[in-house]
Amino acid sequence: MELVTTPTEVAPRGRLTVQPPATRPPRGPRRIRPSGPGVGLVLLLALTLGLRLWGIGQGLPFSYNVDEAQHFVPKAIGFFAGDWNPHYFLNPPGFSYMLAIVFEGWFGSADAAVRSYTLDPSAVFTLARVTCAVLGTAAVWLLYRAGVVLIARRWVALLAAAIFGTAFLPIYYSHLALNDVPTLFWVCVALRGVAGVWREDRGRDYLLAGLGLGVASATKYTGGWVVVPLLVAAARAAHAGAPANPRRRTHALGWTAGALLVALGAFSLANPYWFLDFPAFVSGIGAQASAASGASEPAKLGTTPGGGILYYLWTFTWGLGLGPALAALAAAVGLLWQRRLWLFGLLVPGPVAFLLFMGLQERYFGRWLMPIFPVVALLGAWGAGQLVDWGGRLRRPLTAPWAGALVAVALLTQSLVSVLHDDRVLARPYTTNLARAWMTAHIPAGQNVYIEPVVPGNWTSDPGRTDPFEPNGARWYQYPTWLSTLSPSGRVLPDGGTRPVTLDQYEKTLYPGLIQRFEAHAFCWVVSGSLQSGRAFVSPGEAPAAIAYYRELARVGQLVFRVSPYAPGATPVPFGFDWSIDEYPSQYRLPGPVISIYRLHGGACAG
Repeated sequence: MELVTTPTEVAPRGRLTVQPPATRPPRGPRRIRPSGPGVGLVLLLALTLGLRLWGIGQGLPFSYNVDEAQHFVPKAIGFFAGDWNPHYFLNPPGFSYMLAIVFEGWFGSADAAVRSYTLDPSAVFTLARVTCAVLGTAAVWLLYRAGVVLIARRWVALLAAAIFGTAFLPIYYSHLALNDVPTLFWVCVALRGVAGVWREDRGRDYLLAGLGLGVASATKYTGGWVVVPLLVAAARAAHAGAPANPRRRTHALGWTAGALLVALGAFSLANPYWFLDFPAFVSGIGAQASAASGASEPAKLGTTPGGGILYYLWTFTWGLGLGPALAALAAAVGLLWQRRLWLFGLLVPGPVAFLLFMGLQERYFGRWLMPIFPVVALLGAWGAGQLVDWGGRLRRPLTAPWAGALVAVALLTQSLVSVLHDDRVLARPYTTNLARAWMTAHIPAGQNVYIEPVVPGNWTSDPGRTDPFEPNGARWYQYPTWLSTLSPSGRVLPDGGTRPVTLDQYEKTLYPGLIQRFEAHAFCWVVSGSLQSGRAFVSPGEAPAAIAYYRELARVGQLVFRVSPYAPGATPVPFGFDWSIDEYPSQYRLPGPVISIYRLHGGACAG
């Protein structure tokens, strides 16, 4: 028998009495009543995961994204040879290590993963892409949790998660085994910790923020920008403790140091060879910085003119959405107007500094902007919340549910329309796969075929085939070795040496006389792709010889096959390093570039 007592009370004469225990109703089963934001979050996560998985196998068994084909998945498979040093630090290896763990766990052993990569690369790449899709969805949940703690309004946090979860660029790059979306996951881990530091100044939140910061930096170097909001949140916590409560200030400073140590430890765990092979690490960082700034390599042919800052501002209008971008800008102004300087400092300076730093580089691509999308989404949602509050103060006020629904529709419609269009496109056959199927049916094995660098190196091979047509496993002989002995003008180098032809400068090696050389060496088939030719035609002044080459090829060559990604009657999209790759414009009906196949009939190709 359990004795239940209640607090004592003072009797009228000063005596203590004990009140009899109150009768308690029997407890029934606890009922979980789902809240509106909770149900909305579940639906949002299901939607955003579905959008990331739709079309996840696009282009396979070949990978047509250069970075996906060369970096993270191959690096992860390479670790199984026993050398865990990536020997390559242009990109940090954190995501490659993660994939190695995933591959060994999924396939059962390192040998099974290597065997699958050799015989069935689709299975390995699909697993890596699904990993990105799951991490991208988890990032949406983490951003919601950060918004709940930071903004303390669940529907505003849900709107921030919806802006981020349906944005075009994060969903598109969830379809590829690249480090961009995994970086977003760790950035959101850090932001969840930062929000806890901001709201409650708890030690565990400092450590969580440090963990996210460290692994984000080890996954993609630019993920380290999230140190800015961490330091702002810590400075606010320290400021709140001075001078009235110096103990709290000491607490904040101590845990900030702890967070930075955790960040260093997490970075080292996910990228251990930064100190085990420090010279290679320094060399890789320097090479990455030089390439981005244009110090070591000229700008990529076909780069959109106007500079990176303008390019990234334009990217916001479609990669995140015009509505959310404008709402974020209005929110930044509103925070200053309301003199909420600490919140302004938490959400605004970091993204602005990131934008300026990345925008001043020589090279710029839309996906490089993504690490700041979570904070910009929070800003946009906060601005939307202020707009709804303002609507409630009108002479004829809008009720909050209606106002919130209208704002959500305005902010999310563009992204949802573009994502649904793109996923439909990605679920259809890739143009380069269609071209290869035609070649398999019409070009005999062992023929010389000149193929522009618009496909991966294994494109001429049959995955899993045990009786290769050529000694190197290729169906067709693909690349004439004598092309690398030419100077940019087409003349043979006087010392007889070779000159590597880089992907970015390939167009500058072309000239009309190459066609006669193809014919002389019996390269009677030429495969051309708009991902290369398009660079020359949008920058004709930089590669005039290439323009002449393509015109000569069209004049003397017989066009035997062409496949276009565009809908019938649609205007082709001018070349660009985003819209020519991610199929954002509505003109696309298939993924991939325009592929044209020519048959030459001169010289050794006659007859």
